[in-house]
Amino acid sequence: MLKQSPTFNTPSAFSRHQPGVIHVLVTGGAGYIGSHAALRLLKENYRVTIVDNLSRGNIGAVRILQELFPEPGRLQFIYADLGDAKVVHQIFSQNAFDAVMHFAAVAYVGESTLDPLKYYHNITSNTLTVLEAMSAHGVPTLIYSSTCATYGEPEKMPITEETPQLPINPYGKAKKMAEDIILDFHKNSNMAVMILRYFNVIGSDPEGRLGEAPRPELREHGRISGACYDAARGIIPDLKVRGTDYKTTDGTCIRDYIDVTDLVDAHVKALEKSSPGKVGIYNVGTGRGRSVKEFVDACKAATGVPIKVDFLPRRPGDYAEVFSDPTKIKLELNWTAKHTDLQESLQVAWRWQKSHLNGYGSSLVKSS
Repeated sequence: MLKQSPTFNTPSAFSRHQPGVIHVLVTGGAGYIGSHAALRLLKENYRVTIVDNLSRGNIGAVRILQELFPEPGRLQFIYADLGDAKVVHQIFSQNAFDAVMHFAAVAYVGESTLDPLKYYHNITSNTLTVLEAMSAHGVPTLIYSSTCATYGEPEKMPITEETPQLPINPYGKAKKMAEDIILDFHKNSNMAVMILRYFNVIGSDPEGRLGEAPRPELREHGRISGACYDAARGIIPDLKVRGTDYKTTDGTCIRDYIDVTDLVDAHVKALEKSSPGKVGIYNVGTGRGRSVKEFVDACKAATGVPIKVDFLPRRPGDYAEVFSDPTKIKLELNWTAKHTDLQESLQVAWRWQKSHLNGYGSSLVKSS
């Protein structure tokens, strides 16, 4: 099923290459990270097409972007599922893309252990479909959204790009398979490929235009930051912390929390530094690990609410300690995380949460 901006089936700025204008397809651009990336690209005067099936993303984020950038030829939205190869090829045949930022993916570790086939279809198979369409239609650049979950539970910290990839859950395995497919394809291609393995994403647009609005039915699988805000708002009675017996300083998991503003900056730098035939693989993190207990304390301070915490047994598929070594991305892309104050990032996101008590509203796109 395909619903789209009125320009999709008629000749438009989106259907032809224009000197000096880079047209980027942002898959999953109605989602949390994808919408922030689209905003940054639009601010930098890129032409943007968002493709999203709204299974996890929200049309409200797209509407915000359309209001901010209403000029013809700046932004279009296509409602489509990347699992439909015929539709994907139709989109590529009717649009002149210069690059693809592939964010679209289900992304919950816990959910992946309960429904692994969904993850292999949605991540691995859909990435193959996008790659085939890019190849068939001559799109020269791919910026791929990967994850530190591909490393599993390494013996040594911090994690470098050379750390063996031994994922321990279906989410990480599906992303690792997608990476392998991309890299195998690249061996006989001149495509520019940049793979970004991110760590735990937090925060939101500092100007309050966009935020994270996950599905209520997915709360049990969601990010700890979302659960923190829900607890602070009284939507849930307490914040559940899963696992206090890990071999860490305080018994809780250690993670590297990266602000979404820094993350999308890394994507833009990757796009700017891409070149034909180049492969770049980069960790995107702060290089500092924070325990879940530290995170909870920062969340309490950010919200000003004495959130009740319920400590529970470990969640299947989780790992004790993960944080990055960002040396490579600093040297090659001149990127460094700037928003590293955990409490400040949480405060920015909390302001958006408080002013958007129902998220963006309806998640569905209306039929035209």
